[in-house]
Amino acid sequence: MLFTGLGFYVVYLLIALLVAISVHECSHAWVANKLGDPTAKNAGRLSLNPFAHLHPLGTLSLLFLGLGWGKPVRVDASKLRPGPKIGMALVAMGGPCANFVTAALLSIPLRLRLIPFMPRMIAGFVVSYGELVSWVVWLNLALAIFNLIPLTPLDGSRLLSVLLPSRWFAVLARYERYGLILVLLLIALERFAQMGILTRILFPPIEFLWWRFTNLTPPFPWRYS
Repeated sequence: MLFTGLGFYVVYLLIALLVAISVHECSHAWVANKLGDPTAKNAGRLSLNPFAHLHPLGTLSLLFLGLGWGKPVRVDASKLRPGPKIGMALVAMGGPCANFVTAALLSIPLRLRLIPFMPRMIAGFVVSYGELVSWVVWLNLALAIFNLIPLTPLDGSRLLSVLLPSRWFAVLARYERYGLILVLLLIALERFAQMGILTRILFPPIEFLWWRFTNLTPPFPWRYS
């Protein structure tokens, strides 16, 4: 399993992932509902409960490969007031934007040194509030940046569809399932072949924003090569 050997860091990481995924998927549902489609709301997705958003395959990919995804939010594009093309792009951008906002807000007490990093004994466990919040900020940034990659079914593909001719919008939707296979392939190559493709794409913007937001050392105990 990916997190073997991390010790208690795995608790921080899993909590941060649950927060980031819940914020991300709930925001998709919130934007869709605001634009006139209550489908996700009626399905119970307008919630910060992580169990409403976990995807079985996405969770396994997360645990074993290091990158995963939540359960897709179902949207009836025909009900979106700006129209299907722009409406779906706005719904898609709701997730990454919410992750960026969450990271920005939680980074304020970190930057101002208002949250203690000194470990404390809580219920028999040594816990650092500062490290936990740092993980939440980092993982929100990571999830946002990852989802901005313009490959279906990631959110960046919806933004790309706005910039493409209308005829390509239907083509992208038709081949979305194959986009998922490509994303899984990239994750697998990253994890097992150590090609570093996703690392070179994701890590620089995540680290750039992390330093601008917090001015602290990244929360994880290792560095990417």
